[in-house]
Amino acid sequence: MTAIQPARRRRKTPGRIGGSDVGTTRRQRRFAAFVFLLPALVVLGAFVFWPMISALLTSFTDASGFGTPNFVGLDNYARVFTDPNILRSMLNTLIYAAIFTPVAVVVSLLLALALNVPRLPLRGPLRTWLFLPFIVSLAVAAFAWQYLLDPQVGLLNYWLQGLGIRIGNLFHDPLLAMPTVALIAVWKSAPFYMIVFLAGLQDIPESLYEAATVDGANAWRRFRSITLPLLGNTTGFVLVVATIAALQAFDQIYILTSGGPYRSTQTVVLQIYTSGFKDLELGFASALSYVLLVATLLMGLVQFFFSSRSARAAQS
Repeated sequence: MTAIQPARRRRKTPGRIGGSDVGTTRRQRRFAAFVFLLPALVVLGAFVFWPMISALLTSFTDASGFGTPNFVGLDNYARVFTDPNILRSMLNTLIYAAIFTPVAVVVSLLLALALNVPRLPLRGPLRTWLFLPFIVSLAVAAFAWQYLLDPQVGLLNYWLQGLGIRIGNLFHDPLLAMPTVALIAVWKSAPFYMIVFLAGLQDIPESLYEAATVDGANAWRRFRSITLPLLGNTTGFVLVVATIAALQAFDQIYILTSGGPYRSTQTVVLQIYTSGFKDLELGFASALSYVLLVATLLMGLVQFFFSSRSARAAQS
């Protein structure tokens, strides 16, 4: 008996240490992690998740901020796809995205390639100076560009007059207003995409360029055969982020044109603001915002899929 009892104790001790004690430790760690995450979860729940749920419920009503809202079903969503003004704002948003996205990607890639040259003079200060526009608020930048492009007192018109060129008010031209606000957004956003491309360029091994140079490849061939394929994932990321930013354009358009002239720059987000805060059609504005959310998710997923597929094809 005395020989068997110590053996039983030895068998129970590892089981107790490796079972219940370890399980208790895991529960304590999970509880501690939950305690640390609780403040963030409360903030997200109060300022993100609940407003999203509330907006979704509001989109099925005729809420205006006053009185008791009535349930209208899918009427607001049907209006989104039948109202000519809403369809015009969707088309304007697509035009804005078609101008902003490719120009921002190309400009930021060219800047990144230029700043990635090892022996470029003042490379560090140049990176800082070119990144400064991204730090400036888009609303502040819009006011500055409004002054620069003013046909009467604008500096750009003053400089062009010395060359015998005079431009009118670009923000009052139905054909030029949208490209103008899109290019201002490119000036503001391209520095961020430039930094992303710089990070991708610095991850490319220098030995690949050295081997290509030894094989006789010129700069264009190295860029086409090495740089572009290895930047596939980075380019896909920038395309998705730039497209989402284009679909959410609001600040500079609200300040520079307010949707004009003749609704030529009225985007979806500006239409949401107008419907919700000026026309007090909160239900319709909520429905339009959810349509924009779904469209943004779908376009982001489709674009990311094709970008990833092309990147894998280029690498193989």
